[in-house]
Amino acid sequence: MLKRISKQQSKHPNSSTKRAKMDDMSSGTESDYAKYWIDWFLEIKGNEYFCEVDEDYILDRFNLTGLSQEVPQFYAEALDMITDNLDEEALTDKVREQIEKAARHLYGLIHARFVITTRGLAKMLDKYKKADFGRCPRVLCHQQALLPVGLSDIPLTKTVKLYCPRCEDIYNPKSSRHAAIDGAYFGTSFPHMLFQVHPSYMPPKSFERYEPRIFGFKIHAIAEQHRWQDRARQEFNDKLKDDDEKDQA
Repeated sequence: MLKRISKQQSKHPNSSTKRAKMDDMSSGTESDYAKYWIDWFLEIKGNEYFCEVDEDYILDRFNLTGLSQEVPQFYAEALDMITDNLDEEALTDKVREQIEKAARHLYGLIHARFVITTRGLAKMLDKYKKADFGRCPRVLCHQQALLPVGLSDIPLTKTVKLYCPRCEDIYNPKSSRHAAIDGAYFGTSFPHMLFQVHPSYMPPKSFERYEPRIFGFKIHAIAEQHRWQDRARQEFNDKLKDDDEKDQA
């Protein structure tokens, strides 16, 4: 098991908030106040899209290959913080804050790898079944549950989007907190990998399309062609007028 953080050691940037909560409690043991770093991270408002990465996965250094290059500063300290092995008492507030920032980024990168493993897919599937990521805003998708997806696997390039497996389109998260999450923390492959492994959860494709009508009658396709012809004719006439004015000048 991971080493549990003591109340004195819990001094993340949010530690003042945590201590305030502790002070509000009139009863409870020391173990009630203790927190794993990952538990603390997942409870932060805005981190609801993340799942808990298994301890064994983080401790296997093979799974972290190459991540030290993505987190060039305080990589070792950030990893120790995530696994609750960092002695924070010896750190200044400024250094602790920098390590905390590195730890969040490192956890996101580890998370992107974990969610495409068998265990990670199972955890994210549970969240998908509860619609923890929200539902498709498209009316004709009938409240289809969404999945997070990145538009790039390169960190700090694109924020996370939400993928609808019914209409196969992507949407921006409603919450600004969620909209600021790096898309690389989920990757471009995750939702599609999930349905490859769990095909029974793939919803049927939506063939319903909204049909514009006037007084209940469909707008015939020829009307759109006529509108295009009118625009093209107007553009051509405008061009002729401009050419005549240039010739007269």
